[in-house]
Amino acid sequence: MKSRTLLYHSLFWAGIYLLWVLAFRSYSFSITKTMTIEFCYLIFITADFYAINNFVVPQLFLKNKYVLFVLAIIIIVALSAWLRAMVAMQMNLHFFHVSSIVDFRTLYLNSLINISLWVLLVTIGKMVIDRRQTQQQLELLEKERVKNELDYLKAQINPHALFNSLNTIYGHIDKSNQVARNILLQFSELLRYQLYDCGAEKVSLEKEIGYIENYVAFQRFRKDGKLIVTTEIENIKTGLTIAPLMLVVLIENAFKFVSNFSEKENKIMLKIFLKDTVLHCSVANTKELQQNTVNGNAGGIGIANLKRRLELLYPNQYELIINNENEIYETKLMIHLS
Repeated sequence: MKSRTLLYHSLFWAGIYLLWVLAFRSYSFSITKTMTIEFCYLIFITADFYAINNFVVPQLFLKNKYVLFVLAIIIIVALSAWLRAMVAMQMNLHFFHVSSIVDFRTLYLNSLINISLWVLLVTIGKMVIDRRQTQQQLELLEKERVKNELDYLKAQINPHALFNSLNTIYGHIDKSNQVARNILLQFSELLRYQLYDCGAEKVSLEKEIGYIENYVAFQRFRKDGKLIVTTEIENIKTGLTIAPLMLVVLIENAFKFVSNFSEKENKIMLKIFLKDTVLHCSVANTKELQQNTVNGNAGGIGIANLKRRLELLYPNQYELIINNENEIYETKLMIHLS
């Protein structure tokens, strides 16, 4: 990007220089003298342009220091005109060997007028281009904002349609089939929490625990009677918040990778409690020896992503312990809540 910008600037100034040479060439002067004079102007005009645009504008104009901004431009242009006049005097004496020397005052005024005019023209041109580019960027941002707003509105409409469909299905389930009706209710509550409550950075701990209880109940419906699930949720205080869908990752892993023994018990043991403001969560499940639950990906989130979220949201405020021994896979998570 920088090399391309440098190329564009070089081509622009080369074009300006060629234009000057062709437009201001005098047949009373040699082409060498014309090129030398215009190159001398080019040096001072480019120096003034970059000094103004790279330093004076950001440091003074954009900080609303307008008086200092005008004074800085006057000083820069006046100084460069003086230096250009001095260079022109020396070149006339030692390089061009002009017999009739032009006085310094005339050289200075000519330099001041030419440098001021071209610096003004180039600066205004750059401001017009920058303004146009900024306008295009704002238009793109506005289009993106409108698109995001439409997507958000669609996302609001689709859940309503989904819940209406679930209500319709619920109404068509025979009232005697209480298991199916309860499963659908549990599923509806899980969706409602994920769609409406989890958009916030933090949710109340009570809501998160309620979601976990619904999730466990729903998973119990899905599993057969061979699975034994024990839950202990104690001492959950009000007024604390937690990032949503943290604990459920561990529980998802447990249900996904729990053993399927035919002759032994298949167990999931969940324990959640508060000690002061530290939340303790322990999830253990029986597993078959050939299973590799450490790398298991639960619901597209997985343990690796959970660790990343913990590092971002609770830096130095959490501890995650994984025990993967024999036929038991256990995860323990401690989070300092606020």
